[in-house]
Amino acid sequence: MNTNEKFLYKYLNNASPTGFEASGQQIWLDYIKPFVDDYFTDAYGTAVGVINPDAKFKVVIEAHADEISWFVNYITPEGYIYVIRNGGSDHMIAPSMRVNIHTDKGVVPGVFGWPAIHVRDKAKEETPKMENIFIDIGARSKEEVLEMGVHVGSVITFNDELTELNKKFYSGRALDNRIGGYMIAEVARLLKEQKVELPFGLYIVNAVQEEIGLRGAEMIAARIKPDVAIITDVCHDTTAPMYSKIASGDYTAGKGPVLTCGAAVHKKLLDLIIDSAKKEDIPFQRSASSRSTGTDTDAFAYSNGGVPAALISLPLKYMHTTVETASKEDIKNVIDLMIAFLKDFDLNFDFRYVK
Repeated sequence: MNTNEKFLYKYLNNASPTGFEASGQQIWLDYIKPFVDDYFTDAYGTAVGVINPDAKFKVVIEAHADEISWFVNYITPEGYIYVIRNGGSDHMIAPSMRVNIHTDKGVVPGVFGWPAIHVRDKAKEETPKMENIFIDIGARSKEEVLEMGVHVGSVITFNDELTELNKKFYSGRALDNRIGGYMIAEVARLLKEQKVELPFGLYIVNAVQEEIGLRGAEMIAARIKPDVAIITDVCHDTTAPMYSKIASGDYTAGKGPVLTCGAAVHKKLLDLIIDSAKKEDIPFQRSASSRSTGTDTDAFAYSNGGVPAALISLPLKYMHTTVETASKEDIKNVIDLMIAFLKDFDLNFDFRYVK
């Protein structure tokens, strides 16, 4: 396993729940520091590596660092724990999952319990929902739970790690969107290794708190005040059973990055990215976005009086589960496409629609 793949596994396997991203951000920063000229962080934990920090013209490439998780919401007198979401966590997959509860005393392991099949009434079987999923940490009372360091507000992540499928796919939790953090870090590494001299400042941004409303991107966009922003996030692979291509579009993991058309996506910038893809023979897919992209693209686009922004998405199977699955080839192509755009981009390009 080479250095960048070791970083991928270390970074993906580390827990980085929304609002508690610090440990993952440290891993990410330590990796990219040799590839950038400067770096900084903000008060809420967004981390930024900078190439050419003195340049007036600023280009951002961005991903978000946080993963969905849970909060302890109620502890029963018998020591069982009920939760609320921190981001879009899926109640349907919770029963029988192993979890880590993050406390000031360290990680406390637990499980989402569920009644045995023997005692359930098949005629009126309950499905998992927020009101009935619960965590067991081996305690028999609320007092014992509290003694273990767990309290209301403790954050909880699923206990799953990165694996491979058929040597072609990565599968695990939190590919949404720490795989994006990996990809932008690789852009920084490859620019350094290829000795590419950029005529503008490049800000490699790993933002926090995307999963609860693009909040980290809002904060860092106001601080950086970029001239252009390229965001990478994930979208749905819709080839698996139970997906509707009519409703969700037709995207396949392994067929290339997905480029989105929508109000927040600057058409001229999108065209430049497509030109770079075609020039380098990088496959890509197209998507349409109604109203908003739902990604940090929106936060950057509508910041600072308007910033030309575009979205490069990685097709992902089974989003917001513990088996999020992405194509290795797509990951390489996203990295290659960002590098191709950065090499091709003329900072004197006129983004005005009307002159």
